[in-house]
This record gives sequence, structure tokens and C-alpha cells, in this order.
Amino acid sequence: MIVNIDFPEKKTIGKFSFLHLGFRPFFIGASSFAVFAILMWMGIYSLGWPISFRHVSPMTWHAHEMIFGYSLAVIAGFLLTAIQNWTGRQTLHGYPLLLLFLLWLVARILPFFGEFVPLLIIAVVDNLFILLLSLSVLSPLLKAKHWKSVALASVVFLLMMSNIVYYLGAYGLVVQGLYYGLYAGLYLILSLIFIMARRVMPFFIEKGVGYPVQLKNWTWIDNSHLIVFVLFGIADLTHIHAYLTAGLAGVLAVMHSIRLVGWHTPGIWKKPLLWSLYLGYIFIVFGFALKVVVSGISVYLAIHAFAFGGIGIMTIGMMARVSLGHTGRNVFAPPRSVFWIFVLLSCGAIVRVVFPLIDTSFYLVWITLAQLFWLLAFAGFLYVYFPMLIYPRTDGRYG
Repeated sequence: MIVNIDFPEKKTIGKFSFLHLGFRPFFIGASSFAVFAILMWMGIYSLGWPISFRHVSPMTWHAHEMIFGYSLAVIAGFLLTAIQNWTGRQTLHGYPLLLLFLLWLVARILPFFGEFVPLLIIAVVDNLFILLLSLSVLSPLLKAKHWKSVALASVVFLLMMSNIVYYLGAYGLVVQGLYYGLYAGLYLILSLIFIMARRVMPFFIEKGVGYPVQLKNWTWIDNSHLIVFVLFGIADLTHIHAYLTAGLAGVLAVMHSIRLVGWHTPGIWKKPLLWSLYLGYIFIVFGFALKVVVSGISVYLAIHAFAFGGIGIMTIGMMARVSLGHTGRNVFAPPRSVFWIFVLLSCGAIVRVVFPLIDTSFYLVWITLAQLFWLLAFAGFLYVYFPMLIYPRTDGRYG
């Protein structure tokens, strides 16, 4: 649980704090890439821009970059920051942090030069970033004997394995490797969200609503939901049986709905930093509900309920909160513009996931409109948070 947001004092603060702690470069990188990648995808899908990639299709590039590009950058920034709190040990900063960030950045750029850069080089750079991230996460946890959080490093390592399968599929060495790698990556990121949501959301809500409240958690859900989720992921990836996948998705929808009921209190809807996380979780539950429907709707609606609504809203909510707390600002009094940033992204998720259920004849319109909402939301986040992320903390401390 994240309680302390102060870090060890350092001798030199300097004018800029870009490399003081992991959340700074990776949140800037993630939000900037969220704008760039969706702008490229909107150009390709909605506007017909003649952009192609040598090794994979544009749609495959889009899926890969939102999972292993955007989402993993947010995860990197969050874990490199939170683990320092949990363990009391310094995580990456300075030039080692810069090296890790540059590996991530180069891996995002190289696919655009696929005509000149071999796929092997792209794969090595991309997976080297994830490997070094997993080691950077694991090292302070082991030194502090913080065993309960070691699983987080394990999930990051599994993300690297999923990414390797993806590239083996791009090489043609693994049949359906692209599919397995992308879906495994998506579900591993969801598993990280479940772990972190259970750790921080009840605490955030109890401290943030402004009145005494004790939320309810169920031990049987805590102990079993990840097991059911793993079974669901295996069933969905292997296509064992459509009704088995649907049944497991239904169980997960019920379990997480019960969890959300236990975490609900009316005060969250007055606090943008709370309702954004809660709404993102609702979209994940909605994704499981869509997975229950085995025919008649596009599989991409459930995927985007997970990715756009769930991962998108929850990650921007976490970036907004972490950036305030770890720059010495008041997490209970965010900038007013944060509300509108979250509203824009939430509208985009509704348009992308719900509107096609109502009327499929305007499918391209819905996608384009959702892309515009996404672009506006993340451009707004960059405008508000970029100064916070490059300049020193307001209290003059290092971090």
C-alpha cells in the first residue's frame, strides 16, 4: 500500500527533475506516445494515410504498441516509483533511468524504419527494455525482502516472454505467435491492474472521500479471482470451447462486480481521481460481460472495453494521482482541468465500446470520434502535467 510519498534526500536538485524518479520520464513518454500512436492509427484507419510497416500489419502494430508501448511505459513509471516507497530503497534514477527510457523510446521508433532495420534488432531492443525493467523492479524487492511484491516483477518478466512470442510470430517461427503474444500481453497487464487495484484503490477511496468509511473486501475473491482469470486467459487464447470461455468470463464479471460494490461509496463521484479509477474498473467488468456473449458482436468491443475503457482510464487516473503526490502536491486537490481530461477519455470509451452495440452502421464514425476523444484527453494531460513532471518537487525534495 502506498502511504509515504517522500524520498531520500539528495545533495543536488537542479533546475530540472526529469531523471529523479521513474514516473517522470515514463509518464511523459507514455502520454506523448498515447497521442502520437493514436494519431498515426487514426490516420491509417480512419483517414487512409499510406503508412505501412514491413514486418506486421498496421492493425497489429497498433495493438502491440498500445500494450507493449503505452501501457508498459505507465507500468514502468508506476513500479519504479511505488517500489521505492514500499521498500525504502532507491530505484533507478539519473543516467541508468535515462538508458532504460531511451531503450523504450528507440523500440517505439524502430518499426517506422523497418525497411532499413532488421526485425531482430527491433525485437532485441524492445525485449531488452522489458528485461532491464523486470530486473530493476526485482532488485530492490529482493534486497528489502519484500516478498509479497515479487510477483509484480514476475508479471513484467512474463510480459517479456509474451513479447518474444509476438516477435517469433512476426518471424513466422510460431504459428499464431502474433495473436498469442498480443492477447497474453493484454491479459498480463490486466492482471497487474487487478493486483494494484486491490492494493491501492480501497486505501485511496477511504482516505479521499472526505468522510469516515470502511470499505468491504471479500477474502474468497482476493484468493481466487486471479486463478479464474488465468483459466479464462488460457481458454480464450486456445479456443478450447467458446462456452467455457464465456462461462469463466461470467464468473469474473460477477466476482469483480461484487468487489466494486464493496468498494463503492457515493463520495467517489465527487472526486475525479477516485471515480476515474472506479469507472475504469467498471469498463473491465463490462469487457468480461461482453465476453459472455459468444456470437453476434465484434470481439473488438470486449478488447476495447478492457484496453480503452479499462487500461486507458485507469492508467491516466493513476498517472494523474502519482504525478501530484510525488511532486509534493496535494492529491486531494487536483487541477480542475483533470475532471475534463477524465470526462473526455470516458466519453471516448463509451463511444468506442457502447455506441457500436447500439448502431453498427456508423462504426467508422464511432471509432474516429473515440480516437479524437483519446487525443484530446492525453493532449490535455500533457499540457497540465508536463511542467510538474520536468520541474522539481514543490517541497524542494529529491524525487
